[in-house]
Amino acid sequence: MPEMYDVITMGRIGVDLYPLQTGLPLAQVDTFGKFLGGSPTNVAVAAARLGRRTAVVTRTGRDAFGDYLHQQLREFGVDDRWVTSVDAYPTPVTFCEIFPPDDFPLYFYRQPKAPDLEIHETELDLDAIRAARVFWMTGTGLCAEPSRTATLAALRARSEARERSAGGQGPGPLTVFDLDWRPMFWSDDPGHPIASARYREALAHATVAVGNLDECEIATGEREPYPAARALLAAGVELAVVKQGPKGVLAVHRDGTVADVPPLPVEVVNGLGAGDAFGGALCHGLLAGWETERVMRYANAAGAIVASRLACSPAMPFPYEVEEALVRGAVTAGEPGAGS
Repeated sequence: MPEMYDVITMGRIGVDLYPLQTGLPLAQVDTFGKFLGGSPTNVAVAAARLGRRTAVVTRTGRDAFGDYLHQQLREFGVDDRWVTSVDAYPTPVTFCEIFPPDDFPLYFYRQPKAPDLEIHETELDLDAIRAARVFWMTGTGLCAEPSRTATLAALRARSEARERSAGGQGPGPLTVFDLDWRPMFWSDDPGHPIASARYREALAHATVAVGNLDECEIATGEREPYPAARALLAAGVELAVVKQGPKGVLAVHRDGTVADVPPLPVEVVNGLGAGDAFGGALCHGLLAGWETERVMRYANAAGAIVASRLACSPAMPFPYEVEEALVRGAVTAGEPGAGS
């Protein structure tokens, strides 16, 4: 029997080079911090911080930045056994600009191709993917081959595992589709009909879908919260989570449960990474068997904590920090760990 993980994520990884000065365009920034990055990788870090056994399936370049990412994953307690190297392409880097409270432009350097899009189906440990309690994948993994075929193979393996577990005690394996819409990765798809079709194909295998209104529109054609949630349920998922930014988050379950949860007030330093903290906390709450509203409030608090900090991966909160934020009912920038 393969070792069972609480959470396995699959997809992007890279090095985040974030300004250590806020409110300045990149042309005027003198100092940067170097951090582990990539949305599904950050989700694995966030879940590990909350005590979950996690791993990530991805690829780096065979270079010093790739070595750095392995080092960081191990330090954060994320299993890196399925992080392999690609000779042909360099490890990606991502820059951002930081203009609080709501403007954080991203600059992806993933040319000529990112190694994490070179994941091959034949390299997947499908037994481990089937056995994981949660499998998390993203829309970016569908944008190019061989990643698309590998991602769909993993999703089919999850569907098989869920069918086998039907009728057993407790919830079956959870497969989360983070809609993760990055239009710059689909530049050869004007109007995005190919992306929409690939999203629909993946949704048929997912049990949970998570996305903001722009992402929901790509996946379903709907961008109003309740119609988008209903469309995601109709596409096959059991739980639709629609993130609405300053309006909070809407979660609708196939059983009729609805949670429309306001955001936790926060003094924003850098909003990047908040969604990844939300994702890791979402996995944690679902694995704990909490009721939907509690899961959403906990995930909101985790996201708010990261928004109050400069970095992404090292800013992921520990359980006591989330609980304290929930008790206080707000997050203040500059609290312990805010610069970590």
